[in-house]
Amino acid sequence: MTVTHEPDPILAELNEQQRAAAGHADGPLLIIAGAGTGKTATLAHRVAWLVSRGTDPGRILLLTFTRRAAAEMLRRVDHIIERAGRKPGSNNAGPVARRIWGGTFHAVATRLLRLHADAVGLPRAFTILDRSDSEDLMQEERAARDLGDSKTRFPLKGTCLDIYSRCVNCQKPLVDVLDTAFPWCRMHLDALKGLFHAYVDRKETLAVLDYDDLLLYWHALCGKPETAALIRSRFDAVLVDEYQDTNALQAEILRGLAPSGQGLTVVGDDAQSIYSFRAATVRNILDFPAQFPGTTVLALERNYRSTQPILDATNAVMAQAQEGFRKNLWTDRKDGLLPELVHCQDEAEQTQFVVAEVLRARETGTPLKGQAILFRAGHHSLDLELELARRNIPFQKYGGLRFIETAHVKDLLAFLRLAENPRDTLAGARMLQLVPGIGPKKAAQLMAKLVDARGDFRVWKDFAPPTQAGDTWPALVEMMIGLAAPEAQSESLGSQVHRVRTLYAPLLEQRMDHAQARLRDLEQLEIVAGRFSDRSDFLADITLDPPASTQELAADPLLDEDYVILSTIHSAKGLEWDSVYVIHAADGNIPSDMATTSPEEIEEERRLFYVALTRARNRLFVCYPQRYYFANRRRGDEYGFAQRTRFLPDEVAALFQDRLAIEHDPLVQKIVEAASARLSSAEVRERLKQVFG
Repeated sequence: MTVTHEPDPILAELNEQQRAAAGHADGPLLIIAGAGTGKTATLAHRVAWLVSRGTDPGRILLLTFTRRAAAEMLRRVDHIIERAGRKPGSNNAGPVARRIWGGTFHAVATRLLRLHADAVGLPRAFTILDRSDSEDLMQEERAARDLGDSKTRFPLKGTCLDIYSRCVNCQKPLVDVLDTAFPWCRMHLDALKGLFHAYVDRKETLAVLDYDDLLLYWHALCGKPETAALIRSRFDAVLVDEYQDTNALQAEILRGLAPSGQGLTVVGDDAQSIYSFRAATVRNILDFPAQFPGTTVLALERNYRSTQPILDATNAVMAQAQEGFRKNLWTDRKDGLLPELVHCQDEAEQTQFVVAEVLRARETGTPLKGQAILFRAGHHSLDLELELARRNIPFQKYGGLRFIETAHVKDLLAFLRLAENPRDTLAGARMLQLVPGIGPKKAAQLMAKLVDARGDFRVWKDFAPPTQAGDTWPALVEMMIGLAAPEAQSESLGSQVHRVRTLYAPLLEQRMDHAQARLRDLEQLEIVAGRFSDRSDFLADITLDPPASTQELAADPLLDEDYVILSTIHSAKGLEWDSVYVIHAADGNIPSDMATTSPEEIEEERRLFYVALTRARNRLFVCYPQRYYFANRRRGDEYGFAQRTRFLPDEVAALFQDRLAIEHDPLVQKIVEAASARLSSAEVRERLKQVFG
């Protein structure tokens, strides 16, 4: 008699490969999750399986790259456990989800540093700088050292911060980073070294941390035997999503958390490692088995997104890679149209083809939102954007100014940051200069007085404000005294934000356009703040994981309910659409001519192309113009011929259907047909002969 074993109810809905991964024992585990293979479901089921086997949820650490990903996974965990009958029902994030340490690397680092600040010499009231604040602080030190006055081009503040951040996250010396990533800055080695030393010291003086510091101090905790043992003892299981996107510093933190790899699970896809410009390294995932001996490597290959013809093409693209974990994605969706390789005469013809195809797909049932046009660089879509606008086709382009980077939001947060940390002179200078009549010099003097008074805002009562400040100055001083007082801790955070918003509103109306829309943004911020019981948690949370915008409430209503998506390939990672159009697939654009100086760069460009192709569910079009004009180089109508991307050699291109873009245009086709019907080649030759008599 054959005995059949029913799968664990926790894992019942998974396929065989997913079950093996989710139900793995305690040894180090590397899950290679191909595009569209149910990575999130597998990781959520692994967490649920660990809990069902008796692991205390409070001793599970789940690290993701966005808060949304962590929240979604934790909701799934509760749902999985509930459905398996292991606990009573719960709403969204139930008891299990609330106890798990889930979040981004930076959010978890903040939480740990609040608990162990003393061990690394940090004040518990440290505040966190966002990217623009960090750039501003870098610029202050840059200006103080007169680096902008050098006879040679010195890097601007953003580039300086990029270099600094690359050194920290790659854990490489400055000279190596300059040689490999910023060679044009190599002559400024000594000046940059001095600038970075000053920047580090200034952050210490202000009791602020930037994004990189959060990881650096967490790494320091893991490197100190006493605190390392303490932090390590907190967790029985550590799980990491999107491991291919981690940098060297994050990998070292993980080795500090789980030196032997026991209880460590990482999930990722080496074929989707595309963020080296953020210091991520594909070596982390490729070298994981060597770093943790005894690692079990399991691949997820069943794809739930694309049709088999699309997968055949994407598999072939990655089969050319020089290194990586081999996998062959497959699906039950065997039927489907071949992906199309569209030959375009030039960019204008490419634009006409894409727009016409988007409209045709819309008429046959694919909404505009179900279609995406992907490109390597932001400027590649400019011609397309003009044509979409001309034809009144709405579109949304991924990117733009994030909510927290807008001036009015940064202004309001500056009040709260200074109340939390009176040493934060960046926040103080921003806040003080909102008062009419107070400029940078006077703001610096007032902040110096505040620091000398150890954060006692009453010291500002002696200041005689300029006439134009009116009643604003005394009201501001009283408000800051109240916000910094110990009893403010018992006041709701929403109420604190309301006090700031009330004082700031007339200042905003005097200084900024679109004031009503901006004020509605701040109303939403007040509502969000009301969900937090602690001001420091709120400031950290909105800095580390800010909303993109509140435009659906604050801006003009979107009258068109449908719009096509335009996106760089980097921004499209993790997303999917019914129809995908990859444009400018010509060598020099894909791969970018700026990323072909080493085999490693070319391999990453291949992975980037693969990411673009694997976003498609049903239809995939790859367009490449054969002619590029040099007008932007002031060479008139001169042009050159481009080659098809090197990532589509003949054997891979054979998996695509060849197509000429011009054949798609019905009007052109009608003109061709009409002309051929009325005129023959013989007639043309006869007319030519008549010219000669």
